[in-house]
This record gives sequence, C-alpha cells and structure tokens, in this order.
Amino acid sequence: MKLVRYGDVGHEKPGLMDGEILRDLSGHVDDITGAMLDDATLDKLRSIDRATLPAVDGSPRIGACVGSIGKFLCIGLNYSDHAAETGADIPAHPILFFKANSAIVGPNDDVVMPRGSEKTDWEVELGVVIGTTAKYVSKEDALDHVAGYCVVNDVSERHFQSQLAGQWTKGKSCDTFGPTGPYLVTRDEVPDPQNLAMSLDVNGTRMQTGNTSTMIFTVAEIIEHLSQLMTLHPGDVITTGTPPGVGLGMKPPTFLKVGDVMELEIEGLGKQCQEVKQDA
Repeated sequence: MKLVRYGDVGHEKPGLMDGEILRDLSGHVDDITGAMLDDATLDKLRSIDRATLPAVDGSPRIGACVGSIGKFLCIGLNYSDHAAETGADIPAHPILFFKANSAIVGPNDDVVMPRGSEKTDWEVELGVVIGTTAKYVSKEDALDHVAGYCVVNDVSERHFQSQLAGQWTKGKSCDTFGPTGPYLVTRDEVPDPQNLAMSLDVNGTRMQTGNTSTMIFTVAEIIEHLSQLMTLHPGDVITTGTPPGVGLGMKPPTFLKVGDVMELEIEGLGKQCQEVKQDA
C-alpha cells in the first residue's frame, strides 16, 4: 500500500493511493500514525475494497506521510561514495544524529532557509518507518519491525552543522528541513530496501544519482544497532544517509539560493518537489 496524509497543515486526513486515485481512509483510521502501523492494522487496510473508499477531489496538499512522528533519527556518512566525496573516513559504527520534529513538512512544501544561512544543502535519503516496537533486535529480524519506507530530504545548513560547535543537529533541525513523503510505502511493496535507485535535481540539473546498494550499513544493520541503544517505537522515522552529489562535495561547494527548486525521487517510493524560500 501507498499510505498518504493530505490536507492543510495540522488538519491532514488519512488516505491511500488506488493507482493514480487518492482515496479517503477517514472512515477506517483517524490518521497515519505509529498507533496504526502494526501488521494487523495494515492487513485490515489491505483487505478493504478500495472502490468503496471515497475518491478525493482536486489536488490537495500532501502532508508528511506519518503524523505525530516520535523520534526522527538520522544516520550520517552511510554511503561509501558520499564519504569519499567529503574526504571522511568510513565509520566503524553508524553515525547518529537527531533532526527536530519541528523540521518535518510535507514533500512539496517550501524549504525556508533560516536567517543567516549561506550554506543550505540537499540530501535525498531513504526513510524507514518503524511499525512495531524494536528493542535488542538482530539484523535477521530487524526488517520485521518496519512498517514501510518513504523519501526524505535531509536538508542541511552546513555552516550551522560544522561551525557553530556542538553536534550536527544544529544544521539539520531548522524549520522545514525535513520534507517527508509523499507516500508511506508498506514493506511488502519493497522486497529489497538495499536495491533502490535514488536521485535529486536542482533546477532541472541532476545533482545526486545513487542506489541504496552502496550503503555502508544496511537498513537491517542500522535497526539492529539503534535498538541496542534505545527502544524504537511505532512511528519513529530513521533516515539512512545520502549518496554523493551534495553541494558541500562540489568543487567549488555550491549551495541553495532563493527560488531554486529541488526534485527528489526514490524508486517505487514517489517524488518530492520543493521551492527554496528565505525566512523573514
């Protein structure tokens, strides 16, 4: 299934895609949140005759594909070719940082550069949404705890990230720096999360081309590692790193400007499109 949240900010409704038709799920669930991402509930939704669900008129705004996200966990330097372009060593363990939940927006909402930003950058990433509680799980069982997958743009302000002292979180958590969606694609439709093509364009020019096959730590290994450190709860989101082609790695480095348009896509998970604005 491709689960969707649509409507005005703060008033999103649950839906699912029936081919190219968006259908309303409000008669069956209140929202797409961790509370309904267990296998039993997802199986019930799969059993619904989609033709009985009301079609949604027009072209409503699409919200983040998961509401009331618990933890937004991010893995850094997790693609061997991206580590090489930044000159970083291959990490021995997954590098973890957090993105503030206030950064989360819909997949096509504007990205707003904060005051003082001069180095706002792009990062297409595979997002993993936890469906059942995971604590001390093995990599062999890890994917059983996944509800589904989505596209995330881990927008990053590099000066804030590296020059303001402290952790990367400072450059990752600005408002609008977490476009998520459009779809939460349930794991049964993603047989191999380690073989997904991904790309990101800026103003129609391809910047990132990659595949999840070049991850240093697989999705299963990441879940195993994180679950040894903390309990992963339904509705938590993990972003898993980005392939090469970020602005920081270009020679000379190139960053976003007001009016730029980012377009992201991951195979089978849909597309995002954001215009860059400047905060007042």
